[in-house]
Amino acid sequence: MSTLDLLNWRYATKKMQPSSAVPAERLEYILEAIRLSASSSGLQPYQVLVVTNPELKAQIRAVAWNQSQVTDCSHLLVFAAWDNYTAERINMMFDLVNEQRGFKNDGWEAYRQQLLSHYPQRPAEVNFEHAARQAYIGLGSALIAAAEQQVDATPMEGFEPAKVDEILNLAELGLKSVLLLPLGYRAAEGDWLVNLKKVRRATQDFVIQRD
Repeated sequence: MSTLDLLNWRYATKKMQPSSAVPAERLEYILEAIRLSASSSGLQPYQVLVVTNPELKAQIRAVAWNQSQVTDCSHLLVFAAWDNYTAERINMMFDLVNEQRGFKNDGWEAYRQQLLSHYPQRPAEVNFEHAARQAYIGLGSALIAAAEQQVDATPMEGFEPAKVDEILNLAELGLKSVLLLPLGYRAAEGDWLVNLKKVRRATQDFVIQRD
């Protein structure tokens, strides 16, 4: 199947089979796609938590509009963004680039100083919102990768972030939850959306040309 075929196949699954586990190699493929995603300045200012503990999933479901996918899924991915940009975090990523590439680049080092003179001085909430937007790029990669692996995925914003943060002790990690992504397999029955036509605006109503 082509990428477009796969995107037509996927949908926001409303009911998953609790007994169907996503194989480890397919989960790893999805996580690797997220890890390789683009991010502003290459900072990767978010992390992904993989939750399989039934008790934790039940607690999260209670603060996620009681959506059954949270507990019925095989793996619950929680995208959590940095709560702030700090000099330590920025330097960590720039140093990692230098280490992995085996040399220093004057332009890259100048860019480091530019970010250090700008990002840490901004309000923490501004920095968190910027980091959170990078997590959405990772979500896009996850959805495509999951479709490639024929794994169902349901992106969710319908939850109480502060309570999820508390459940997962994210403050201790300097993180704040942004998105939930249950991964699993659609149930044969009970999903009202599964057989409905995928509806999107026509290309001419969606794409704006400026020649």
